[in-house]
Amino acid sequence: MVYRNANGETRMIKSSCPGRWALARTVVCALLLAAAPAKAADKTDPETDRKALQAFFFAKFPKVDKAEFGNGPYAVNEEMRKQWTDIMQFPPYEIALDEGHAEWDKPFANGKHYADCFDNKGEGIRQTYPRFIAETGQVETLEGAINRCRVENGEKPLDPMTGLMASLAAVMSESSRGKPFAIAIPDDPRALAAYDRGKEFFYSRKGQLGVSCASCHMSPAGERMRGDILAPALGILAAMPIYRSDWGSMGTSIRRISTCSSQTRAVPLKADDEDYRDVEYFLSYMSNGIPVVGPGTRP
Repeated sequence: MVYRNANGETRMIKSSCPGRWALARTVVCALLLAAAPAKAADKTDPETDRKALQAFFFAKFPKVDKAEFGNGPYAVNEEMRKQWTDIMQFPPYEIALDEGHAEWDKPFANGKHYADCFDNKGEGIRQTYPRFIAETGQVETLEGAINRCRVENGEKPLDPMTGLMASLAAVMSESSRGKPFAIAIPDDPRALAAYDRGKEFFYSRKGQLGVSCASCHMSPAGERMRGDILAPALGILAAMPIYRSDWGSMGTSIRRISTCSSQTRAVPLKADDEDYRDVEYFLSYMSNGIPVVGPGTRP
């Protein structure tokens, strides 16, 4: 099967659907091709894309409960799940949570708090980020909202990838555990354009290796690559921020996306680059209905 992606490249899609779900292959794979980056003349339809992507993974992993997809490789590989169960007896992100709670409760120099910047004082709202901000016409991630809060209260912005930022994001994620992603894409041409850019970033080949995000996190999901089990795209950001063993520290969604870009031997973008924010917007919308499980841990 051949299709043309957003860059005009012709790509051959080999049948990657295992025999045990061959009956669903034709319908699901056709839906997925419809979800690949569309030509500019096509109408943007995020909800159709979401249903197609979720149908693909539900068919690929029929034994995995919908709520489990946020656990990434631990949901699709039994050996890794056993290791994860042992690790979670003493979660490696606990120190970051302690740091985050202490910072969250500490007032700014002007006497205000982080809670003053957010709906519901920041409790149970992580599942609604990233958000499209009409005033700026851009996507704002959770980390972007935290930094905006700091700047508006006379404080310096934090590194959006790690450190204290990841600790604060962990606090907000913890308060949203179990709440399903509920990302909104308003009927605004700018919001739809941001979604399309994120979708194109996910499916477009890049870097010296010429691979896309989808090259690892769609059909090959659940397979082993260089010792790692590839996580499904569905729910891939639900555990963020994460403590990653090969980092030896916490990291936000943007850090993970940037790391993936580097692994394709592409030049990493700035941490707050529009492309990174937009692909997070796309992936989060694809996971609508998947519960937040963060903070989390990965190998």
